[in-house]
Amino acid sequence: MPNASSSVSHPRVAAIVGPYTAGKTTLLEALLFAAGAIPRKGSVAAGTCVGDASAEARSRQMTVEPNLAHCDFLGEPWILLDCPGSVELAQESFSTLMVADLAIVVVEPDPARAVTLAPLLKFLDARRIPHLLFVNKLDKTSIRMRDLLAALQQASSRPLVLREVPIRENDTITGYVDLVSERAYRYGEQKPSDLIEMPAEIRPRENEARQQMLEAIADFDDALLEQLLEDRSPAPQDIYALLRKDIANDLIVPVFFGSAERGNGVLRLWKALRHETPHHDATATRLDVNADGGALSATVFKTLHQSHTGKLSLARIWQGSIAENAMLGGKRLGGLYRLMGGHVEKTALAAAGDIVGLGKLDDIATGQHLNGDGLGRNIADWPEPAPPVHALALHTTDRKDEVKLTAALAKLHEEDPSLIIEQTAGQLLLKGQGEIHLKLAIDKLQQRFNVGVHGSPPLTAYKETIRHGTQQHARFKRQSGGHGQFADIKVEIAPQPRGSGYKFINRIVGGAIPKNFIPAVDEGIRESLQRGPLGFPVVDVAVTLTDGQYHSVDSSDQAFRTAGGLAMSEGLPKCAPVLLEPIHAVSFTVPNEYTAKVHAIVSSRRGQILGISARDSWPGWDQIDCYLPEAEMHDLAVELRSVTLGIGGFSTRFDHLQELAGKQAERVVEDRRRALAA
Repeated sequence: MPNASSSVSHPRVAAIVGPYTAGKTTLLEALLFAAGAIPRKGSVAAGTCVGDASAEARSRQMTVEPNLAHCDFLGEPWILLDCPGSVELAQESFSTLMVADLAIVVVEPDPARAVTLAPLLKFLDARRIPHLLFVNKLDKTSIRMRDLLAALQQASSRPLVLREVPIRENDTITGYVDLVSERAYRYGEQKPSDLIEMPAEIRPRENEARQQMLEAIADFDDALLEQLLEDRSPAPQDIYALLRKDIANDLIVPVFFGSAERGNGVLRLWKALRHETPHHDATATRLDVNADGGALSATVFKTLHQSHTGKLSLARIWQGSIAENAMLGGKRLGGLYRLMGGHVEKTALAAAGDIVGLGKLDDIATGQHLNGDGLGRNIADWPEPAPPVHALALHTTDRKDEVKLTAALAKLHEEDPSLIIEQTAGQLLLKGQGEIHLKLAIDKLQQRFNVGVHGSPPLTAYKETIRHGTQQHARFKRQSGGHGQFADIKVEIAPQPRGSGYKFINRIVGGAIPKNFIPAVDEGIRESLQRGPLGFPVVDVAVTLTDGQYHSVDSSDQAFRTAGGLAMSEGLPKCAPVLLEPIHAVSFTVPNEYTAKVHAIVSSRRGQILGISARDSWPGWDQIDCYLPEAEMHDLAVELRSVTLGIGGFSTRFDHLQELAGKQAERVVEDRRRALAA
């Protein structure tokens, strides 16, 4: 691990991103090994990689939160960020990408899966984050690079520029030709490639690909375009300079390839990073966080809660420096830490370009910018958490842990803002981006915060209403030796239009019931509506108080409250109660090749298609709007992603209540009765 003084050399930051199973963590190991930062490469299966920092990551054999690794390559300091690949953990990746100087997008050599890159590339382009593609696992495929590139281009709004062409021998890629230097190399197993003479048979393809590369960058440079029109060959150093400029401005996306597992193409990737990755000051300009003079400027992109350090705010420093005993916002910093995978060590100093953990900044949240006073402000373009699409009702295994659970959930939300906690209808709901996301949160509650919990599908928010009205007389009378209890009321119960809610009308005249007792009747009615004859809250009902009697000594608020409840419990069963189920308006967004599958999902879940339209600014994608019953939505995200390679999404909102009858309604009511009896 570099010492504190090396941070003065302004490290650059590259984030490794891409779909799950693309091989990001393996590429991180290969880059670290090639740079001499680790003595040997770890294994994802064995849980020995630097990117397998947590128990949750090792048990799932997948990255579940950003992992940091420091290294030096050819005397220059670097920080590599391994980001989660699961679409359910995209919030973690997006926040991390915001502070990266460049993103390495790891791609599988499968044209059919190219569409899975669209959301990630859309995010990178929307925020003009420089990025390149690294096509991994090319040792395990015979796919033609031009076919793969054509498929990948469909997912990118920026032109993809091939930077090298493969050399094949017997359908196996054994090396490559660099399209700028026009030098050919043969791969070595876990060692640098050997310079070789370019095979004659590759020359036509190399010429074609090189011309395409030059034409792509000439679209952004008139001088190069003029050279090409005059059939003059530009100097390699001029091409490198143009590539560096275009990448920094997110005008083009260079494409490299290799095998992280075998170490093929890894040194070539390192050299591209070294020459073409912008520096931290360019990233600060992109985020609009430059400070005046030498004042401190830093951005918090991740919050962690750890047993040995407490709250840790991971921050990228843009300007100035931070010492371990610094004062920020009038408070002394609770420690300064350097991270390497799962290892956290104290450091004395951090300077511009570095990423460090700042201890116990209780008032600073992810996505905030720190200035010289240690005060935070929100970054304008920070990614907002996606709306939740999956939920679980949480239950503690020990009731004594309920207070501890509340505090632990607050920390989880601070770590990951896409985890939402709601208390509704007697349920504590944990909402997030899918089954993996929520199970991971439950594992953290148990392993990091020592809170035993389990989750269950949330209860559907059924309601009930009435079809017709009735008149009801209710009398409450009780003698107990002293003052008794007496209240007598007459009410009219009537249905209301759907969505009108509850309405109370007072038509008492002549003082039949004193005015001070009227609110108690209303309160008693409201309380009784929490559970109707079918066992659910009653809605869309109007109750008119028409007459009654009172006793000058025995009448009280409590007596009239009880009478109001009796009137409803006796009157509502006479009004033909009916079950209502909540219906949500759902908007699916999928590549149009999956639209028919969304049709099938909606039909199988008692849904109603409302319309299909092209998704705005997403060529080749559709938006399908529909109605779906809430009861059919619990595992909707799981099924949708299973049929759309994990990239189908949806948003949902409650729309209306709809009458439910027949055997399905009978089952719901019977289940409710059993639950209440238990």
